[in-house]
Amino acid sequence: QVQLVESGGGLVQPGGSLRLSCVGSGFTLDDYAIGWFRQAPGKEREGVSCIMTRSGSIYYTDSVKGRFTISRDNARNTIYLQMHNLKPEDTAVYYCATDPATWVVPGCYQNMDYWGKGTLVTVSS
Repeated sequence: QVQLVESGGGLVQPGGSLRLSCVGSGFTLDDYAIGWFRQAPGKEREGVSCIMTRSGSIYYTDSVKGRFTISRDNARNTIYLQMHNLKPEDTAVYYCATDPATWVVPGCYQNMDYWGKGTLVTVSS
């Protein structure tokens, strides 16, 4: 049974940093595409950053390029999202998602099969 558990959210001031973690179980990380999505109040869920199956190709949405870094630790079956220079518009519930599919084009695909429950990130002074 595939499970994802996110952690690391919290309240941070604008310009601050946070690192989110997502621990997976029931699957082998290297065989799955995996990544981060977020949903702000009143907005649709969007893909933030994802790592593709096997190739390791990485996707970032434009608004986080240069500020966020995704990484994975296969030995720990864990991925991370290091976030720097956070802005109020980064406030959202951040979800980890994974899928065994192999996509040719790197991206965060909304139809990923497995989702965590999310962790709240609030950027405010």
